[in-house]
Amino acid sequence: MISVAALRMQQFGVQFYQASLTARDIDKLVRFEVLDYSGGTGSRGARGSTRTSKVRWDLLERRIASSEKAYQRQIIRRKIDELVAYYEQCRAARDLPSIPGAVIISSDEPLRFEPVDEQGTLGSLKVPEREGILRAIDGQHRLLALHAGMDRFGDEIFTVPAVIFDRLPEDHVVQMFVTINAKHTRLNPSHLVSLSGRQLYRDENLAAAHDVVRALNEREGSPLQGEIKLLGVGRGRVAQAPLAQELKRLFGTEAFGSGRRGAEFREEATRFFLNYFKQVAVVFNAAWHGRKYSIKTAPALRAFIRVAPDIVRHLDQQRADRADFRAIGRVIAPWGRRIGDLRFETEGAWKRSGTTIDQLATELRLALQYPEGVLG
Repeated sequence: MISVAALRMQQFGVQFYQASLTARDIDKLVRFEVLDYSGGTGSRGARGSTRTSKVRWDLLERRIASSEKAYQRQIIRRKIDELVAYYEQCRAARDLPSIPGAVIISSDEPLRFEPVDEQGTLGSLKVPEREGILRAIDGQHRLLALHAGMDRFGDEIFTVPAVIFDRLPEDHVVQMFVTINAKHTRLNPSHLVSLSGRQLYRDENLAAAHDVVRALNEREGSPLQGEIKLLGVGRGRVAQAPLAQELKRLFGTEAFGSGRRGAEFREEATRFFLNYFKQVAVVFNAAWHGRKYSIKTAPALRAFIRVAPDIVRHLDQQRADRADFRAIGRVIAPWGRRIGDLRFETEGAWKRSGTTIDQLATELRLALQYPEGVLG
């Protein structure tokens, strides 16, 4: 066990500790992890800047794990570079502390507090001496920068103020992280979608929406592969959050059938939307693969999602499998005749009509309702 000086705090029945951890304690006890789907270390930023960086990224990134059960954002290299430079400046000038504010940490294993005063507030906190037992809720970049610059400290004493929680439930950890970061650091809305859908509130509709968006972005053969910014990052042109919210609204209504019928569709929604967008890419082939079109923008994709219940109703009328690729193609074939690729030309009809989600959805519905046009 490692003993650290601590104050025992209590708020609304919740106990936690204010403690002083040495840089060596931080280096040994804290594990760093990010929410990441790529299987990599989950860092982002200007990679070209590594020539002038004081950080050994090859060594630092070995300390950063990635998992779908994590909650932290991807590491921002530029931020760590700036922090390392600031720490070095503080060390040289000796006129300011580099980490004056407390980092917030949760322990995975039980802690033991031994009071030394009559009130039971001041004492010694016993932390199991096991690598990676602590997780950073707030301050991960500050601690990573500390780890990156520790070789310059030598034998100098360096302590970090920390607020430590004893085995917070997983959903409470995530809720605290979101509360701290949603406003103060403008946490990306797409990151909040991932957390709230899969971990925080376990909203089944938002979880299903997240699964659909992720499949569209990652599945081999998806026409939107690599086009969506999961967690707000990536080369895609469309953010995850607006698509997921559009899907959540659909799943939250009886658009796909009430009761068990709707629940069953939510289970097969990923297959439906994959095949649906594959057929959209076929019907609007030139627009989908052209550079001067706006068909793969958030408003257009949301409009296609919004009319999905109409597609499903037509499939039900034909007694076809709701996720059948060919059946979906037959239903939306009129869009090629009635709407066409030119409708999505950015500097053409798209711009002239000031296209909105509702406007495009209405046009798509009318084309399904009157596949040959209105007579007379």
